[in-house]
Amino acid sequence: SGWAAGVGRFAGPDSREMAESDLIVVWGGNPVATQVNAMIHITRARKERGAKLVVIDPYRTGTALVADMHLALRPGTDAALACAVMHMAFRDGHADRAYMAKYADCPDRLEAHLATRGPAWAADITGLTVAEIEAFGALYNSTPRSFIRSGYGFTRMRNGATALHAVTCLPTVTGAWQHEGGGALWGQRSIYHWDKTLIEGLDAVDTRTRVLDMSRIGAILTGEDKGAPVHAMLVQNSNPALVAPDSNKVRRGLLRDDLFVAVHEQFMTETALLADVVLPATMFMEHDDLYGASAHSHIQIGAKLIAPPGECRSNHEVIAELARLLGAEHRGFNMSAMAIVDETLRASGWPSAAEVQAGHWLDIMPPFEDAHFLTGFGHADKKFHFAADWSKIGPDHAGMPVLPDQFNAHDQASEDYPFRLVTAPARQFLNSTFTETPTSQKREGRPTLLIHPGDAARIGVVDGGLVQLGNMRGEVLLHAKIFDGLQPGVVVAESVWPAAAHIGGVGINALTSDAPAFPAGGAVFHDTAIWVRDAAAALAVAAE
Repeated sequence: SGWAAGVGRFAGPDSREMAESDLIVVWGGNPVATQVNAMIHITRARKERGAKLVVIDPYRTGTALVADMHLALRPGTDAALACAVMHMAFRDGHADRAYMAKYADCPDRLEAHLATRGPAWAADITGLTVAEIEAFGALYNSTPRSFIRSGYGFTRMRNGATALHAVTCLPTVTGAWQHEGGGALWGQRSIYHWDKTLIEGLDAVDTRTRVLDMSRIGAILTGEDKGAPVHAMLVQNSNPALVAPDSNKVRRGLLRDDLFVAVHEQFMTETALLADVVLPATMFMEHDDLYGASAHSHIQIGAKLIAPPGECRSNHEVIAELARLLGAEHRGFNMSAMAIVDETLRASGWPSAAEVQAGHWLDIMPPFEDAHFLTGFGHADKKFHFAADWSKIGPDHAGMPVLPDQFNAHDQASEDYPFRLVTAPARQFLNSTFTETPTSQKREGRPTLLIHPGDAARIGVVDGGLVQLGNMRGEVLLHAKIFDGLQPGVVVAESVWPAAAHIGGVGINALTSDAPAFPAGGAVFHDTAIWVRDAAAALAVAAE
């Protein structure tokens, strides 16, 4: 939502251009763990160009460990930092006024708006020092070839859209978009322009059918959303009992006596254990598939390499067979997966499946001028929008700031819930993928809570000791790891561990909220206020 509000389409510079950058800013991501290919380009820029790497993240991640600068700000305060850096650009003469006059909607209005949003203002909000903000702002604003690689982490908040919009304003103020190795990137999905008519049956879909938000599956299954009740569901490619927010609520919903649950899976996940029927699924080498990407520009075909064992079936085979049993008719049900891949490629304006396979992949990166928006941004007026029209993005836009600003809609710390919890990805896992692999679990060790030394001392927690954390949604037990790479009041639980790996059998998403993000919904996994206690003391009190 935040990217669309400013840029207008989900595209941006080639991620390979980071190798030509003089400054790479990884904002809210940890590519050392989640996007290793990006680190190849970053490392090349540092070795060959002397480029600097800045990481903006609430805690010292693996990427932050190798960075030249790490700004460990409070969760949910990214927009304030971005505003202060833009304030400095105008203040110090680094704003590219000629670029903005040509490519942006209201630079004068933005400059006036930011006049009171300087480093001191942002320091109070972010918890960073004025010196840290000044140092980063001076570096960013004076480096034309600056590339912001925006991660998903800081957008997984109630105010995530406004934060991302503010961050994308930065290269527009400095004009970094116009330079090779400059600009910002969140994702490239618009460049694929997939025609999904055949894959999704869009030519036959009943528009009266509800489309439900997966991040609110708990509310849907327990009747909180007040829609018609769901009485049967098929789960493919997901493990909602573990990875969906407010997992205690999700579990209650899945355990309803009047709900039939079928799970099509490769492992006996938490969700599969709650199912009425479990159908064995193929692995990626056991079926034909078509791959795009979020951040790179290559179309790839993953051809079936080996026969699936036993009764394992692909998603397409299961759906087609269900259609036959139910009497549903569509030509796609009678086509092979590769035939669907081939027709989808052609309908989308790309070469045939055979041609893509012959070349191993197809690089569809647009020309430099388009990728850097020199031919115009994605809005009708072809300009970048400092002034966001949130009403065009989603229905829940009341109170959202039009111009980039700190939007305090996030779950802020309070007397009852004094800690802010971040549930960042564990290096060896991807959501709950790979958690079934013994080697991945061994490398991760055990479910752990990273906590600041000052906080640990204050509440009587020792390194390796058991801690209890909770809020109005649930309670979880973890082992503490005293860690100085975050601010006091911030804790991190790298996830997503199987619930069974936790003492008490309750996973971390028991604490996360299924409240929708502004303005168009979406999960807010990193937007959680909690309390933390020494578990030994807490359990003793409970026993009394």
